[in-house]
Amino acid sequence: MRDCYCTVNLDQEEVFRTKIVEKSLCPFYGEDFYCEIPRSFRHLAFYIFDRDVFRRDSIIGKVAILKEDLQKYHNRDTWFQLQHVDADSEVQGKVHLELRLSEVITDTGVICHKLATRVLECQGLPIVNGQCDPYATVTLAGPYRLVEIAFLLILVKGIFAIFFEVTRPCSYNKKSHFEIEDADEVDKMEIRVDLWNASNLKFGDEFLGELRLPLKCLRQSSSYEAWYFLQPRDNGNKSLKPDDLGSLRLNVVYTEDHVFPSDYYSPLRDLLLKSADVEPVSASAAHILGEVCREKQEAAIPLVRLFLHYGKIVPFISAIANAEVKRTQDPNTIFRGNSLTSKCIDETMKLAGMHYLQVTLKPIIDEICQLHKPCEIDPVKLKDAENLENNRENLRQYVDQIFTVITKSGVSCPTVMCDIFFSLRESAAIRFQDDPDVRYTAVSSFIFLRFFAPAILSPNLFHLTPSSPQTLTLISKTIQTLGSLSKSKSASFKESYMAIFYDYFNEQKYADAVKNFLDLISSSGRRDHKIIEQPILLKEGFMIKRAQGRKRFGMKNFKKRWFRLTNHEFTYQKSKGDHPLCSIPIENILAVEKLEEESFKMKNMFQVIQPERVLYIQANNCVEAKDWIDILTKVSQCNKKRLTVYHPSAYLNGHWLCCKATADNTPGCTPCTGGLPANIQLDIDGDRETERIYSLYNLYMTKLEKMQEACGSKSVYDGPEQEEYSTFVIDDPQATYKTLKQIVASVKNLEQEHAQYKRDKFKKTKYGSQEHPIGDKSFQSYIRQQSEISAHSI
Repeated sequence: MRDCYCTVNLDQEEVFRTKIVEKSLCPFYGEDFYCEIPRSFRHLAFYIFDRDVFRRDSIIGKVAILKEDLQKYHNRDTWFQLQHVDADSEVQGKVHLELRLSEVITDTGVICHKLATRVLECQGLPIVNGQCDPYATVTLAGPYRLVEIAFLLILVKGIFAIFFEVTRPCSYNKKSHFEIEDADEVDKMEIRVDLWNASNLKFGDEFLGELRLPLKCLRQSSSYEAWYFLQPRDNGNKSLKPDDLGSLRLNVVYTEDHVFPSDYYSPLRDLLLKSADVEPVSASAAHILGEVCREKQEAAIPLVRLFLHYGKIVPFISAIANAEVKRTQDPNTIFRGNSLTSKCIDETMKLAGMHYLQVTLKPIIDEICQLHKPCEIDPVKLKDAENLENNRENLRQYVDQIFTVITKSGVSCPTVMCDIFFSLRESAAIRFQDDPDVRYTAVSSFIFLRFFAPAILSPNLFHLTPSSPQTLTLISKTIQTLGSLSKSKSASFKESYMAIFYDYFNEQKYADAVKNFLDLISSSGRRDHKIIEQPILLKEGFMIKRAQGRKRFGMKNFKKRWFRLTNHEFTYQKSKGDHPLCSIPIENILAVEKLEEESFKMKNMFQVIQPERVLYIQANNCVEAKDWIDILTKVSQCNKKRLTVYHPSAYLNGHWLCCKATADNTPGCTPCTGGLPANIQLDIDGDRETERIYSLYNLYMTKLEKMQEACGSKSVYDGPEQEEYSTFVIDDPQATYKTLKQIVASVKNLEQEHAQYKRDKFKKTKYGSQEHPIGDKSFQSYIRQQSEISAHSI
């Protein structure tokens, strides 16, 4: 049996690691990881490791998906065979080369071929053991012998020239001479560049990748300069033995947005934002998107983010919720389906209520995970040393604690959620006047069933804790039932042991507490904009920081520290739970920016600029660095003394590396990056969300056209409804048709703009440039595709 974990990598850079599943050959992880990808990459890779207590963890195998192939597996479960991991095949990064092959006539009249090779720069090389010390070897390979010259690349930038002389037989006392009989042999030679990482370990230097170029490609021009992707080492076509290493089940969702400036989206955006005012709401652009999308969730995510960004989420949700309530026949089924309303409210709570969850649930969930009190109440699963009554009492205490913190948290509930709940309550009460409880169940179906219960069940998905013990499943079930206010509560459990346990909570005080809480969060008079005094934990984790140099002659070394960010301060300490060694008030943060790699020869660094000094920090990977920069920028965005310029490099050896200024208080030489919203909770780009909505409309264009047919068909007006049109909700065919026509026109205009942009980009793009190095398969297929389109249009 093995103790396995899985890592998620951009090329070879690890950005996420799952928990370790012990003693299993079929480990189930069930972990979700989401990130904005902050850099270009070639492979999305997944490595399976076997933990070894005494030695380095061993790699069992990997799954590597090319960036251009990600769309093939988009949003569907797929089994992938694990592949062997060979050090010689693990490559990433690119190299910029300049080559020149020239003919020179010597004093004796002999023609000499002279080859100049310049390695100008490398980019994107992997980090090995926290850093990378690369050097390159340049080899000229001919039919008879090799000439090899090695040199160092300082960090990943530098210009180095190597000369090879290829002559006819005469005197050969230089190492860089090739003796050949026939000048045509020059065409059979190749230049090879190998990148290595200089290692201090006894295992030797690590291979980073290679590049092979035949000299015949240089005969046509005097100079040849291009970027190349590094390639795996050629193993002489030896095939690895096809051992069955097992397989890995993945669900990868990959989206890539190409966003135009804001003006391009005005017609479509305006059409969407007035959806709440359209009568009936089923004829609005936003509702139509929900009708044509295969999954309501697809439509809900960008719609909610767009309406939140422009402050129109409450009227929109009120309008679609009111329409849904009017169509509901039974008060017991109100908001129980996966409708557009339900999905939009879910998404709103997830965005606006994340910090509310952190403040309310995180302390008690952390306690449950740390104490590990036995709470198993299923007699079949009970361990020998456990007592059923003790376990029930432990579980009852936990349920009581969580129930209390939830029902006492009404004043902390975000205003936008309270406004939505007030609207739901009013709609339900007007529609079902004979049912006095419907005003509670309409709200509890969201706040308990779709907000608190899922967060308790899977706290890792809500950033509350990385683990999800079985105890939380039992608590979640109980809280869900308590919040539902159902008449026969014990009957709602499939398991008899849960029904017995629930008898503890059949007292009236629990129902009263739920109703008081629901009254508070859905009250029309509640407009409490009070800032919560208790600090909200926004992010924490280990990073490496450079000493700030407070002492004149102190050591400015790098140390690993536990960093903690709240809405009040940014602190670091030796380890989690220790007393802070340094505390930076949020109002003292003047800017947060990336730090150029050349400063300390370290990747993924950023700087927190304060009035008197700068704190330099290294994150674990590119995703973590982006997350920290984003959230630190957001939380300090409103500071009055924020800088407009900064130094992208460090102040070392008496001068700034970027602008060479000698005074350490010299104003910055580069404009600060800005434009991020001040609201910590909602970092939303309205144009990006409109682009996503356009993409969905474009994807489901045939359904939009089908809906137009349904509106125009007589069967919608007066005859029996045709089956092919029955899936659409069309209350007013004429108004719906008018909106559909506007949607289609806006989508087609944007489609033309995208096509024109691609044509212009195709004309300007050069294969072998820094953006599209030679060896970029995705670009080669793009070139073929665009060539075919161009030829067809001609």
